[in-house]
Amino acid sequence: MNRGAEIASRWRIIIADDESLIRLDLREMLTHLGYEVIAEAGDGRTAVDLATRLRPDLLIMDIKMPDLDGISAAEELTRNRIAPVVLLTAYSDQGLVDRAREAGVVGYVVKPFREAELMPVIELSRRRFEEFRTLEKEVGSLKDALETRKVIERAKGVLMEVHGLRESEAFHRIRKTSMDARKSMKEVAEAILLAHDMETSISAGTIGEPDKVTPPAPSDVPSSTTP
Repeated sequence: MNRGAEIASRWRIIIADDESLIRLDLREMLTHLGYEVIAEAGDGRTAVDLATRLRPDLLIMDIKMPDLDGISAAEELTRNRIAPVVLLTAYSDQGLVDRAREAGVVGYVVKPFREAELMPVIELSRRRFEEFRTLEKEVGSLKDALETRKVIERAKGVLMEVHGLRESEAFHRIRKTSMDARKSMKEVAEAILLAHDMETSISAGTIGEPDKVTPPAPSDVPSSTTP
């Protein structure tokens, strides 16, 4: 058994989709990858009830389901600290993506999906959930953790782009800087974003540019840009 299969074999997963054929395909793929599918559901409410009772390591559920949609189910599961949620979606609607992020969703699989796509998404989602739990311990509330997570996700993206880091490395760098500087992770992330925005503005020559229509007085010229 390879290392990926050894890791996967320790994970218990619930799958939820109102289409039985998709559940069947998903179960077969996950089982082949070494995961244990402990339950299935055809609607969001049943998925939440099963998760509350069985305490899985992960739920994979469709974004559109009867009784309770995937995003609402994810919000309830996140609020009750039960398990991370990966959404199955055929939609690219930005409003749905934003709503899912607010609900605490940690990953997405786009339909039609392939077996090779599942393990990387699941592994990434588990790491993100662990990061989220770390944030919640630091800030003390779920709401603040969700808000902090948004800023840190953006800062991680900057570190990954500028320094070529993996996502986990970017998170650990933010966390270490936070501990060393005795600042919150949110403060560190905001500083990273501000520095990046200033560098971008300087490179583009936009800081301190006068307005093309009505030139402002020198005292009105901003010293930096904000996200």
